Amino acid sequence: CIAKERFKKTYRHPDLDRQLTNKRVVQEARSLYKCKKAGMDTPTLYFVDMNTATIFMEKISGITVKQRLLDYQATQYSGVDFASLSKYIGESLAKMHSLDVIHGDLTTSNLMIRETIESVVIIDFGLSYISNLAEDKAVDLYVLERAFASTHPNTEELFESILSHYLNAYKNSKAVMNKLEDVRLRGRKRSMLG
Repeated sequence: CIAKERFKKTYRHPDLDRQLTNKRVVQEARSLYKCKKAGMDTPTLYFVDMNTATIFMEKISGITVKQRLLDYQATQYSGVDFASLSKYIGESLAKMHSLDVIHGDLTTSNLMIRETIESVVIIDFGLSYISNLAEDKAVDLYVLERAFASTHPNTEELFESILSHYLNAYKNSKAVMNKLEDVRLRGRKRSMLG
């Protein structure tokens, strides 16, 4: 079990801090529960202590996708099964978005490969929220794409395969893919402006 505690932000007014902290704890716990109930591989939620703003959940035994890719980066990822990895990630994201759960911080550090069974676990729903907007889902995917591009060179093929599995597994994926193009264009414009 791990305990995730949200600490007081002393720069905020105590009442506002309590209100915002409670809202974030409840949202994270709801997102975790909703995903687990739908059959996604996420940490099991054990207990939420609102007084201390602490969530008690399953400790995942395994390695982050980030670490797995970094371990094999020097050999052009020769020891990484891209086919399985992209399938697990793409299908998990499709299921999450079909529940209208937006992760808010999709990076390769928040995707873990379970030690015991071949599965990818999505962790850290601390910035998650509920939305049915294709734009929000596209931003989720864009954040993950940028994480791959900035941390893991030469993984474009892996990310395209993730999107392919996402497309096949999520019936509303076409709208998300259209929005993803818009988000990418905005991102490029922003990076050109400096």
